[in-house]
Amino acid sequence: MAFTLNPGTLIVASAYPDPPFDIKDGSAGGFDIELMRAICAQLGLTLQPEAYTGDDFNGIFEGLAKRTCDAVISGTTITPERAAIMLFSEPYLEFNQGVAVNRQRTPSVSSVADLRGLIAGIQSGNTSDAVARRLKAEGIIADIKYYPYNGIVTALDDLEAGRIGLIIKLFPVISWLVKGRPQLSVPLQVPTHEKLGIAFAKDNRDLCDAVNRALRTLRVNGEFARLQARWFPAPASP
Repeated sequence: MAFTLNPGTLIVASAYPDPPFDIKDGSAGGFDIELMRAICAQLGLTLQPEAYTGDDFNGIFEGLAKRTCDAVISGTTITPERAAIMLFSEPYLEFNQGVAVNRQRTPSVSSVADLRGLIAGIQSGNTSDAVARRLKAEGIIADIKYYPYNGIVTALDDLEAGRIGLIIKLFPVISWLVKGRPQLSVPLQVPTHEKLGIAFAKDNRDLCDAVNRALRTLRVNGEFARLQARWFPAPASP
């Protein structure tokens, strides 16, 4: 395909760890990576995953402008600011922001009002920053502590130790990250209704259109639903 940097190959940048979207355990995996493999199969391309290691998530999009990658997929929210400088696929999933707390130190948190006086941990460049800034402006949270994007483990450690009071991050991601940390829980979501998309260079409409066609095929043939059920299983009924 002429609209990829290297014929026959789709170079896709993702930020790790961002489970269940993007997981690096020897080889790349997770919902986003499996989705891109399925899309590549539809397009007759070979997937080449690339890891973004910058401190600010928004830096991942520089690869599109600098022509070091063909696409970005990383549980990426479509925002007006991002859409002004790049193309996005049709939205493929939608989620809210989740709020993780230390349930031993703040066991009664069940609403945003219960976060009063706490310090929020936020990854640089994450869309959760907008939520945190709003909560701070409203006088609910006391402050925001920023972490490099690849410093999420440090943020979780700080939440366990009580150095911060909460972490805001896309709900399925933060829910996955607190697994194995019994002190931490995700008791509430902030209804941001964020639509996720695959990003492309602004002038690569051909690739964006081809990926959209592949996405529609995967929805029709049931492959998208199978991937979604595997990585985002519905919660058990009470």
